[in-house]
Amino acid sequence: MTTEVDFYELLECERNADDGTLKSSYRRLAMRYHPDKNPGCSDSEARFKSISEAYDCLKDPQKRAAYDRYGHAAFKQQGGGGGGGAQDFSAFSDIFENIFGEFMGGQRGGAAAPRRGADLRYDMEISLEDAFHGKSTEITIDVTGVCDICNGSGATKGTSAKACATCHGHGKVRAQQGFFVVERTCPSCHGAGQTIADPCGNCRGEGRVDKTKTRAVNIPPGVDEGTRVRLTGEGEAGLRGAPAGDLYIFLHVARHPLFERDGTTLFARTPISFTTASLGGEIHIPGPDGVRHPIKIPAGTQSGRELRQRGAGMPVLQGRGRGDLVIRIEVETPSNLTGRQRELLEEFRATETGKECPQTSGFFKKMKGAWG
Repeated sequence: MTTEVDFYELLECERNADDGTLKSSYRRLAMRYHPDKNPGCSDSEARFKSISEAYDCLKDPQKRAAYDRYGHAAFKQQGGGGGGGAQDFSAFSDIFENIFGEFMGGQRGGAAAPRRGADLRYDMEISLEDAFHGKSTEITIDVTGVCDICNGSGATKGTSAKACATCHGHGKVRAQQGFFVVERTCPSCHGAGQTIADPCGNCRGEGRVDKTKTRAVNIPPGVDEGTRVRLTGEGEAGLRGAPAGDLYIFLHVARHPLFERDGTTLFARTPISFTTASLGGEIHIPGPDGVRHPIKIPAGTQSGRELRQRGAGMPVLQGRGRGDLVIRIEVETPSNLTGRQRELLEEFRATETGKECPQTSGFFKKMKGAWG
């Protein structure tokens, strides 16, 4: 009876050693026992092969996990004789299934999971006002729905599907390739786990057919560009009675002639006259809520100044409150002046430069008298 040495002992490492420690120890021992450094020494050659085998196992995370749990039994074929092949495969796959059950598709005895229908996407454009107030509308889509003749079973009335003889209802078949057990979709039932001897003539055994459906869509207030509205179970029907997928409505907010948006904040460029900018005043901005918001303009306002009206922006999606309305001022310079307007501006320019001209001498006298 051959005694098998523990892989960790061969590499002179603890069982909780990390990958770097294992690699460093293997290199050190490999150099020590390498046949080229020990010509003619059969013990060194055997030791070199053993540590190479140990490192080859422990450097692989999956092999190491199997070894940590089952030791050398994870890599040995159990039993002998004519029936040994099938028995070995079963034992080996059981080991891997216990460790990587989720990766391998669950327990062997379970039936194939139903093939859920695909999710669908629908792009909808809405106005900024719709995004502000919310909207209830309807959409029409082409989608695969449940066959009304067989009620989604895929089989002719009075018949039913049967478990696939190839995969025994699992929907998958297994094969061993070297160290690993590979799981593939069953070629007979294509993963359904069932076969239909007498398929429905309307859906040809799929349990679903192309349909045109009209669905109601409720858009909540405060949605933004790219917001998704999910309609559960309104996607494509699943194969042979499997659950349907979902329908996702992707919203696109149309460009607004006045407002730009950043989250819940609205921005608007607002032109004002230079007299309003100089003397101050009040303007009114129509918002997407349908209200004309008063904006006070301080005297001496310059172009580019931003004035913020709090609580006059977009509503918070699925929340409370509203963002702000930010007005970016653009002072307009008049281009078509009347004679009187030009005369007054000339008088104003003279006051700026401090130089009196004949046309404005009367203006200064009047101002001097007014100031006392």
